[in-house]
Amino acid sequence: MEPTHPARAGAPPLLEARSISKYFGAITALHNVNFHVGEGEVLGVVGDNGAGKSTLMKILSGLYTPSEGELVFRGKPVRFSGPKEARKLGIEMVYQDFALAGNMAIYENIYLGREPGRKCGPLTLVDHQKSRTMAKEHLDKLKIHVKSIDQNAENLSGGQRQAVAIARATAFDGKLVIMDEPTAALAIKEVGKVLDLIRSLKEHGVAVIIISHRMDDIFYCCDRVMALYQGTNFAEAKLADTSRNEVIGWIMGTKNHTSSLAHDQVH
Repeated sequence: MEPTHPARAGAPPLLEARSISKYFGAITALHNVNFHVGEGEVLGVVGDNGAGKSTLMKILSGLYTPSEGELVFRGKPVRFSGPKEARKLGIEMVYQDFALAGNMAIYENIYLGREPGRKCGPLTLVDHQKSRTMAKEHLDKLKIHVKSIDQNAENLSGGQRQAVAIARATAFDGKLVIMDEPTAALAIKEVGKVLDLIRSLKEHGVAVIIISHRMDDIFYCCDRVMALYQGTNFAEAKLADTSRNEVIGWIMGTKNHTSSLAHDQVH
């Protein structure tokens, strides 16, 4: 599958958040946040603890509904009542703990809950051989190497578990993968492999959002970075137009020079 780029194709962004606010009782987690990500783009989202990063990502993935504002997918307003509806559009979330079943094989984890097979009343008779074949083809496409797809997830290294989680997120025509601190739990030697895998998703037209405190990760694989500060947009730029020190300043709520948001907040 060839990557597509909205700027070239004249298409709208893959996913937008327009004037999103989220309240938890008297607490304002997000206020009037605007956001966009294009097809095949890797976007870094930064901010201090409590900046609203995770809340925004949970709204994008359908776990939360916004109190105000709207989400727009390929130019059309959408409203998710849960993560299942977001997944139908190809929006997947990969959490820090990978959410894999340790006592199940790699191929079973990739298709867990969406196994190929045939329906028999309320049950699905799983076609394990088809699952193995599909899993092997998908891992090969992503250049993910494991000893055997029959290995249990609990026997994998942290980097391998992250790779399997990414494979699962993209196995069903994934359009956007949201990753929360994807390298936080990894050994140093595994970080590069996972970041290379994230970069390779661009080749398949998959958009990626990375929440990370690690500037090395952001500047290695992202095309653009946006910062949230105290629940609002603070700054945004292409990686080529900013620096690590400037982005660190954004996280702390300071700007070295005037930096406007790269995307028009008025729609």
